[in-house]
Amino acid sequence: MLVFLVRHSLPCMFVFAILGFLLPTVSLAFFPFLPIVLFTLMSLTLLGMKQNELIKRLSSCQIWLYAVLHSAVCMGVVSVIGWWLSFAADLLLAVVAVAATGSLFATPAIVRALGFDSMQAMAMTIATTLVLPISIFIALVFFQTQSVALDWTSYFVRLVVFIFGPMLFSFLVHQFVPRDGLNRFLMAISPYTILLVFAFPFGLVGSFRILFDQDPMMALNYFVIATSLCLLFFVLSYFVYRKKGKAIALTAAITSGNRNVLLTYSIAGVLLGPAFLPLAGALQIPTYLLPVFTRWLNKTLLK
Repeated sequence: MLVFLVRHSLPCMFVFAILGFLLPTVSLAFFPFLPIVLFTLMSLTLLGMKQNELIKRLSSCQIWLYAVLHSAVCMGVVSVIGWWLSFAADLLLAVVAVAATGSLFATPAIVRALGFDSMQAMAMTIATTLVLPISIFIALVFFQTQSVALDWTSYFVRLVVFIFGPMLFSFLVHQFVPRDGLNRFLMAISPYTILLVFAFPFGLVGSFRILFDQDPMMALNYFVIATSLCLLFFVLSYFVYRKKGKAIALTAAITSGNRNVLLTYSIAGVLLGPAFLPLAGALQIPTYLLPVFTRWLNKTLLK
């Protein structure tokens, strides 16, 4: 069974999003455990990476230019589109906040499953997470009228726990654990780390099901908007990077399409308005359909 799930991991991510929608009570009950899964996934992913190489990637100007595209450029594009479509103020704030959001911590595992450079995806993910508080602050200043009071303490605690914590853990393990034993351990577990990704679509989509039960038409509208946002981020990044080669373009596209909306909500909370959480829930289904679409697109581009 485990071998089957690993072999078909990309479509299984989408299946687990559907299961979370069909089983909202179980999904909501699983939600509080997601931070533990997140830390475990980051730690295991970083263990398989050379820390010196990761820091070298983060020192590259190209990574930070990508972070600008991921946040600032996407924020500008969706704000113009939202204004053109006459979005309500709460909805406009929500879509701009999604555009400001960094990439999912699960992205490197997804990129590795696609056969691309997970180190590049990890560097992109960390860079977009580091610029997140600035992007969210800008979004709140321009798109909401309440006093802006970000929970900086919560943000930096989560940053230490989910970024620097796993990096430090990985560094210490590489320093003190015999390399041969560590390599055998990583080879044994690496195929199964992708299974941890299944927890995110399953645990996050429950909130969208609650909205669907209360107002199906509004839920449908949010689903259409969420799907459009995922496609916009994906297509925009792909065409910006297409001249650098298929692998880099698709890595940038999938990294841009995946958004860590849970972390964004933990920073800004209710300041994001009532439309953000329903939109975040609606994002789960198209987000975890993107890897399947990317694999198909990758095969198509080979022809």
